[in-house]
Amino acid sequence: MSQMVFTKSIEIPNMIQIGSTGRNSGKTMIAKQLITENHQRFAIYGLKIITISGARGKCQRGEAGCGICTSIDEGYELIEESNSGGAKDTMQLLKAGCKKVYLLKVFHDHLLEGFLTFLQFVPRDTLIVCESNSIREVVKPGLFVMMNNQKSIKKSAAKVIGFADIILENPKLPNRFKPINTTNGVRFSRKKKEDRREKV
Repeated sequence: MSQMVFTKSIEIPNMIQIGSTGRNSGKTMIAKQLITENHQRFAIYGLKIITISGARGKCQRGEAGCGICTSIDEGYELIEESNSGGAKDTMQLLKAGCKKVYLLKVFHDHLLEGFLTFLQFVPRDTLIVCESNSIREVVKPGLFVMMNNQKSIKKSAAKVIGFADIILENPKLPNRFKPINTTNGVRFSRKKKEDRREKV
C-alpha cells in the first residue's frame, strides 16, 4: 500500500485528536478532561477509532484479544455507544458529557471512508473528540495532542507524531488549549502550527 499523503488531508477544524505512543498512556483521561470542561459550552461527539492494519481475523497485539479486531472481515463498522455505566473508553466518554459516542472499527485502507460516514451523523457546531493515531493520515484536526510517556513508540504513532501540535508526558491538557466559537463553527487556536507545537 502506498503511503498516505498528509498534504491532501481533509481539514476538520472542530476536532481534537488524541493519540499516544503506547497503551495505557492517558488518552481517555485527556478526552474526559476536555469533555467535562466544555460539554456545557458545546455539543460534543466522541469517537474512538480502532484501526486494523494486520492480518484479517487476527488480534493486532498478537494475543487472544478482545474480539474487536476479529469481528469484522473488511471495510469498517461504526457502532454508537449507548451505555455510560461501564469501564470501556467509549462508555467513559459518554458519561463525561458527550451527546453521542461512536466506536469505529476500520481496516487501514478504509480509514477515510469510515470517518466520512461518522461525519454524516455529526451536526454543525459540534465539537469532536477523537481517540486515534491513524486518522491523522487522512484528516487534519483543529488540534492534535500526542501522549508520549511510554518507553517505546508503536508504528501508528511513529507515522504521525511529527504532526502533533502538542506532545504531553502527563495526561493533563494545558488550560490555554480551549475551543472557541466562530462564525465558521467550533475551532481551536488560529495560531500557526509552529507557534503552537511544544512539548509539555
